[in-house]
Amino acid sequence: MFQEESSSVTSPLQVFSMMSPSPNLGSPYPWLRELKSEERGLYLIHLLLTCANHVATGSLENANIALEQISQLASPDGDTMQRMAAYFTEALADRILKAWPGLHKALNSTRITLVSEEVLVRKLFFEMLPFLKVAFVLTNQAIVEAMECEKMVHIIDLNAAEPAQWIALIQALSARPEGPPHLRITGIHQQKEVLDQMAYRLTEEAEKLDIPFQFNSIVSKLENLDIEKLRVKTGEALAISSVLQLHSLLASDDELLRKKSPLASKNLNGIHLQRALQMNQSTLGELLEKDMVNGYSPSPDSASSSPLSSTASVKVDSFLNALWGLSPKLMVITEQDSNHNGSTLMDRLLESLYSYAALFDCLESTVSRASLERLKVEKMFFGEEIKNIIACEGAERKERHEKLEKWIQRLDLASFGNVPLSYYGMLQARRLLQGYNCDGYKMKEENGYVVICWQDRPLFSVSAWRCMK
Repeated sequence: MFQEESSSVTSPLQVFSMMSPSPNLGSPYPWLRELKSEERGLYLIHLLLTCANHVATGSLENANIALEQISQLASPDGDTMQRMAAYFTEALADRILKAWPGLHKALNSTRITLVSEEVLVRKLFFEMLPFLKVAFVLTNQAIVEAMECEKMVHIIDLNAAEPAQWIALIQALSARPEGPPHLRITGIHQQKEVLDQMAYRLTEEAEKLDIPFQFNSIVSKLENLDIEKLRVKTGEALAISSVLQLHSLLASDDELLRKKSPLASKNLNGIHLQRALQMNQSTLGELLEKDMVNGYSPSPDSASSSPLSSTASVKVDSFLNALWGLSPKLMVITEQDSNHNGSTLMDRLLESLYSYAALFDCLESTVSRASLERLKVEKMFFGEEIKNIIACEGAERKERHEKLEKWIQRLDLASFGNVPLSYYGMLQARRLLQGYNCDGYKMKEENGYVVICWQDRPLFSVSAWRCMK
């Protein structure tokens, strides 16, 4: 749509930056509604960056003006950029409201999140997108191969929320030539109802296949888990599965580390806004496909997730050391493969715009815009993650997604060694992706690690580990 005729042509973002949100424009800004789809998407990015910069520097009146303009363009049932912008706008507004704790608490005092809704949304995410299915296939195959000929198998699930993974494993173990092992699964979750449902479904499947089975429930948040309650018995071969859990532990010692690493946040925020406005892209797709464009490149703290995370995390290190002490034969870890743990708001906004644009685009390419299930996943799953990344700080900010490279460093320091994921596991995973009949889903393997992508954008990583003595 936007073609450069000479090097002096200004990019769409630069053009829009000259039309800064101003009270003089009035409302409802009728010219905004005349923008074409790609123009609208580019301008939404500009407005989000502008608004975030105002929020970060405390210019709330200007932030409010930007929010008013965004509200004319964003929509939870529009195209990819409109839908995503609606949730980033909500997150920025929530961050502003946190400046008045009494007001923020009053507006959220009657909010109720039902366990059944959380379970439903996670189930919808599992069913509508292939990422967890691929992770489960790779995890289960790694466990089956590691537990060959073992007679007593104990699996610890650090977030026992989805029975489908272990139902598939029970079925695979029942088909072993040497016969099934005695299987014990310890499930950890903060909701007893979720564990009760898991126990019922797995016990039912094990009885149907005549596999000796035991399920142990531990009601606990991961950060409060008492390792002693895991009760690993002598003679058991142990496997540990962690799906989208370890990053939350990075929040535990954030405040302590932040005091040791004071940052000039306002300067960084201003620099990032200026760099972002130098992006010179011809389409929204190109804008979201590339990480480094013209004048913008991630700052050192963005590139390595954050200066806080480059310092050893006391909680994560302690937790990994405790797991190492259990001597697992195998540990499989699935994490979001993104830089969402930057120290500044602008770092996190820029990085999360890229990642969530890809996730929203996945749904845009495969699910109808009118789908109520899609709306629930976007609002209650992606939207809540975005709000936590953008609106929260300190121990409250749990969604601290980091790149695979950071987890490799941490696990290496904790004396875990990489176990390459098997060819057969990856073959099954690729077949699963092909079953979605969508060219956008891709899987990349390097050094035995797997990264699941949308187009060329890494979104989730799967890696397997064993104790190094």
